[in-house]
Amino acid sequence: MPYDASEVDVELETLIRARYPIIYIVSWEERRVEETLREICQRRGKKMLLWTFTTGMAGNLSSKDPLAALDYVINAPDQSVFVLKDFHPFITDVAVTRRLRDLIAILKTSYKTLIILSPLLKLPPELEKEITVIDYQLPTIADLDRLLEGIIQSVRSNPQIKTDLTPLEREQVLKAASGLTSNEAENVFARSLVEKRGFDIDVILGEKEQIIRKSGILEYYRETEAFANVGGMDLLKQWMDQRTTSFTEEAKNYGLPEPKGMLLLGVQGCGKSLVAKAIASLWRLPLLRLDVGKIFSGIVGSSEENMRKAIATAESVSPAILWIDELEKGFAGTQSSPFSDGGTTSRVFGTFITWMQDKKAATFVIATSNDVSQLPPELMRKGRFDEIFFVDLPAFAERREIFSIHLKKRNRDPEKYDLDLLAKKSAGYSGAEIEQVVVAALFHAFGDNQREVTTEDLVTALKDSVPLSITMREGIEKLREWADTRARPASSTVVEPIETWDEVQEQIEAEEKRRAAALAAAAPARPVSSPYAFSDDDEEEDDEDQDDGLNQISARLAEDEKRLRALEEKTATGFEALMREDQNRDVPPPMVPDVPAPSQAPPAAPSVLPRRDDTGSE
Repeated sequence: MPYDASEVDVELETLIRARYPIIYIVSWEERRVEETLREICQRRGKKMLLWTFTTGMAGNLSSKDPLAALDYVINAPDQSVFVLKDFHPFITDVAVTRRLRDLIAILKTSYKTLIILSPLLKLPPELEKEITVIDYQLPTIADLDRLLEGIIQSVRSNPQIKTDLTPLEREQVLKAASGLTSNEAENVFARSLVEKRGFDIDVILGEKEQIIRKSGILEYYRETEAFANVGGMDLLKQWMDQRTTSFTEEAKNYGLPEPKGMLLLGVQGCGKSLVAKAIASLWRLPLLRLDVGKIFSGIVGSSEENMRKAIATAESVSPAILWIDELEKGFAGTQSSPFSDGGTTSRVFGTFITWMQDKKAATFVIATSNDVSQLPPELMRKGRFDEIFFVDLPAFAERREIFSIHLKKRNRDPEKYDLDLLAKKSAGYSGAEIEQVVVAALFHAFGDNQREVTTEDLVTALKDSVPLSITMREGIEKLREWADTRARPASSTVVEPIETWDEVQEQIEAEEKRRAAALAAAAPARPVSSPYAFSDDDEEEDDEDQDDGLNQISARLAEDEKRLRALEEKTATGFEALMREDQNRDVPPPMVPDVPAPSQAPPAAPSVLPRRDDTGSE
């Protein structure tokens, strides 16, 4: 084998020399596998024959039928290698399965080898112990380098195409094409030459978008945010700058491992998701977003399969960045999973964290979270992530920078605005809330005859909004206490304490009043000639009107008091009458003898003696 042969090529030649009867190669690249097999056959003095369902064996149409093709293999001379393309739809047929088992015994005593080449692995249980399976890996960096060099040589004579690449540029191009098949890489190299007259990394990364889109689970994000658009976070930026070249061969030869990932904790709207997009732009790597909601499915076992598929897709386009937004919501209920969903969430989460610990591909994981209390403890330990950063609310200097960034993005000159005043007024605001303040001020100015937005418009928009840090003050304090000893700060600047925000606002308002009073005192006194101006007589009339109004209000209050007293007296009188009626009900009525009617006989003598008065008479 040549010195630059891949491991799978060496393994394939070893199996042929060891007279393995049937080899199943799983690969989408028929042409690349054919070239490798043809080189092996030339070195070993063997003849290679190809079979397809449309052309038969070596163009023999009579052998189009799968059974006829297997009979052709039996009757062919030794020292031959037979390659059956896309044979997987027929291998599960009962007759084909039986014929293959018969063929194995014959091939073991000969120098013939049968190779099944298919993009899908499909084996009946009867053949699992008889067939050797090889996953033919995607092109290595060396394979892509040979392909790139061949394209450069073919267009070098064209002066309009830039083919001179520095060693670093060449390595970046090859890294961008890593994860593509040889056919895909060749196509995207040609496309880049046509569109950009050179090898453009963005065009090459765009080809990977097709692979991600076909997976249906991952989402591909194009580069839209520069790292300069992230306000503050100097410690986090420094950490990322140190790892910009960590995926290069030079870093690997130096002994540096490829970074695994980081976890961003913090207040909502403080730029965690923006950092993920900016890192992809800084490192010039594809950004893949994992939507955990797409992982879970109603079919038993499909959720675990979707997670494995997502991981395989991310590794196939590596080096890449895998972004998981709001991690605690995606894997919520992990602890109660055995009782709620039969353990599906636990198994999916276990697959994910095991991959994070043992992954070999250059896939950098960026996870964000707003509620650290919902994260499983096994996710926080060292080895899953390289670092855990806490993203706090922006401080004064960071808020000033954020205002400047968003004004620039909307074609405004930040120097025309009082950024210091805006930074003071926005104490407690997150980066996302500051952006919405700028947008609201622009809407207000646009609706007011499309005039230019001013600092006063921005201050008004600040007063009209209540930041989340006010309504969620207790939660932010709790998050800060947790991160104080468990996470690394993303910024070196100190955020103003929450207790001082109201005082800061009062100080600013007092300063504005003093400034307005000073301006009014410094202005020269001018006579007021306007008919609408107030005079001393007007002030006296206003005082008299105010006194009359107070007298009227006092009279109304006195009348209301009289009415209340009368109502109370009536209520008390009625209450006493009711009490007397209740007391009368409690006393039993006197017993009066019944008087008989005239037509009736007199009743019997009463059993109760008649009552006597004080004189003794009845």
